[in-house]
Amino acid sequence: MTLFEAPASAPGGSAGNDHSAPQHAVAADLDAKLASLTTLEERLAAIRAAIDGTIAFSTSLGIEDQAITHAVATTATNIDIFTLDTGRHFPETLDTLFETEGKYGVKIRVMFPDSAEVEELVSNDGIYGFRYSIEARKACCEIRKVRPLNRALEGASAWLTGLRREQSQGRSHVPFASYDAGAKLIKLNPIADWTLAQLEDYVAGNKIPVNALHAQGFPSIGCQPCTRAIKPGEDIRAGRWWWENENGKECGLHTQSEDPGFEPKDRAA
Repeated sequence: MTLFEAPASAPGGSAGNDHSAPQHAVAADLDAKLASLTTLEERLAAIRAAIDGTIAFSTSLGIEDQAITHAVATTATNIDIFTLDTGRHFPETLDTLFETEGKYGVKIRVMFPDSAEVEELVSNDGIYGFRYSIEARKACCEIRKVRPLNRALEGASAWLTGLRREQSQGRSHVPFASYDAGAKLIKLNPIADWTLAQLEDYVAGNKIPVNALHAQGFPSIGCQPCTRAIKPGEDIRAGRWWWENENGKECGLHTQSEDPGFEPKDRAA
């Protein structure tokens, strides 16, 4: 099997550019500010007040991101919402996208991978080549997710996500705000400290549409060939790439360094 590989390019300039130091300071101040606020709506208002320029919110249409979409839409906060369509989503995920746009009257920007890159990847590795090795799987994630993410974040000042510390051991220290050296912008996680019970209460109380797969044992939902329901007692991320034994499994979207002086060679590593 020949693995398709090409260097990923992150949005923005070099890691040591003149803008990284002030961005790092803004992120540190905002991290402390968000920790002192109680509600998601208050945190979004503080984020919008602190950040000049575009704030881009990447939604996977999972329950965490649905909570944030609700708060953005109902407060009319000026935040750009986009999602990555890898070409391999569950139908339930696309149903959630359709229902969400209809309920809130918002347009969620959909980013697709480059068709030529996908064709070359499948030609070289096979239709399910990502199951042969961790490296092959990460190459697939690179083409279908990381590069479209990079394009979606071009020109943005900040990147908003639904990461929570409870989601996995590897995310247990997720800050509210930090400088992402890989993406060259401020990364924001406004529900980083939320528990699952708190999240579910917020969703139920606000009648927020959620992916039907959550009720079928899918706490974390990605591409259909790479996601299964978890068994009782399993880690919340156990259903992602379940054939791998690697700890802290990630697709490459959230593995960038927060050190402004560090330039990663491969954002999908």
